[in-house]
Amino acid sequence: MHRLIPITAVLALSASVHAVGQPADHIPLRLHPDNGHYLQFRGKPAILITSGEHYGAVLNLDFDYRAYLDELRENGLNLTRTFSGTYREVAGSFGITDNTLAPERYLAPWARSSVPGAADGGNKFDLREFDLAYFDRLRDFVSQASQREIVVEFVLFCPFYEENLWASNPMNAANNINGTGNCGREEVYTLLHEDLLRVQEAFVRKAVSLLNGFDNIYFEICNEPYFGGVREDWQAHIARTIVETERSLPSRHLIAQNIANGRRKVDRPDPNVSIFNFHYATPPDTVAENYGLNRVLADDETGFRGKDHVLYRTEGWDFIIAGGAIYSSLDYSFTPRHPDGTFMDFKSPGGGGRDLRRQLRILKGFIYGFDFVRMVPHNEVIEGGTVRASLSGMPAQAKASARVLADPGKAYAVYVLGGNTAELVVKLPAGKYFAEWVDTTTGQIAGAEQFAHAGGTRTLASPQYKEDIALRILVR
Repeated sequence: MHRLIPITAVLALSASVHAVGQPADHIPLRLHPDNGHYLQFRGKPAILITSGEHYGAVLNLDFDYRAYLDELRENGLNLTRTFSGTYREVAGSFGITDNTLAPERYLAPWARSSVPGAADGGNKFDLREFDLAYFDRLRDFVSQASQREIVVEFVLFCPFYEENLWASNPMNAANNINGTGNCGREEVYTLLHEDLLRVQEAFVRKAVSLLNGFDNIYFEICNEPYFGGVREDWQAHIARTIVETERSLPSRHLIAQNIANGRRKVDRPDPNVSIFNFHYATPPDTVAENYGLNRVLADDETGFRGKDHVLYRTEGWDFIIAGGAIYSSLDYSFTPRHPDGTFMDFKSPGGGGRDLRRQLRILKGFIYGFDFVRMVPHNEVIEGGTVRASLSGMPAQAKASARVLADPGKAYAVYVLGGNTAELVVKLPAGKYFAEWVDTTTGQIAGAEQFAHAGGTRTLASPQYKEDIALRILVR
């Protein structure tokens, strides 16, 4: 039997968080003090890059998250995104094969009562009682991630895209003994129903208090709130609840807000939010639109573009070199039966697999090879040039782009997407330089040169490549 704890006892636990959690030996993940577009983790500048499972690591009892986290660490990836369990999916949701968010054995934050009749065949939930087995698993998951130097994005809530998702949720009055949630799915995340709001607040306080002792955590308010009637005033209320809860606790953690699919300019940023998340942010135009916020910008989910690795490798490179600081690719090769990410016969609407994860490790190694905190977008460094499709049998790329992240006069990270040969006319101050072209699929140096430059423009010609290539320019 799962251990239970009354919701009214949550605040009394705050003083003992560090005794049951992990000692706060480090300042939690934070905005870098010298450049708010980037992060600082355990005293070092950080960019977070991953190709992670479909968010069910904690709520799905059949998912071996240790094997999963080992696979991320093996590939040098440093982020995982997980849903809290206040939301779940059902078999067949969104055409996802062996969906980790559609568990056969679902572990919710709330305890089951002795009353039968929940939509999933189990007993109804008692929203006045927490299930400590859930919080034990959550704490261990974050602890295991911490030991592997992996940051956890903990997503507190998610809208109900379809009626069957609301019909199976514990907050629906049909699935709990409290009469809470007697409303439509588009009213769940509003300020309209005080009973629901109190349940949501209590969960946030419990989770935030429990995880306060960890340095490898940040909180996303709600996944894709632009669906399902989620109100902005409700999101601001949840953000304030996080902040108010942590006022009496030792540590402060970053809060993320999911802004849009694709792009959107943030006109009225919530002052409690430090990370602005976008999904399917390709091309990464939203980075330039929101760079003036001086906050972290994230491409927080990929997919729905097909299965080919090139789609998600190039999306990651393009976003990071545009000035983003978090890239979280959605990887459908992780399933309950394949927690190590070896399942490839999936029909899910996206990609994944070890080859993709190894390619994203190359991206991480490339950007970590710079003092990126000192770098900002400088696309004007490229004054011209040509990109050609010249490999036999390859169609010409309809569009090609070149982006530059630079500390002018010291270091330049250049990313070329499209074509398969490039000649870039770059403007550099006088100095001695070393330039090398990096194969984004292998990490190998495909070409290099040293040159003394009197100032002005210089043409740098790439070796042949297949879809994209990176260029590193450093002052010698």
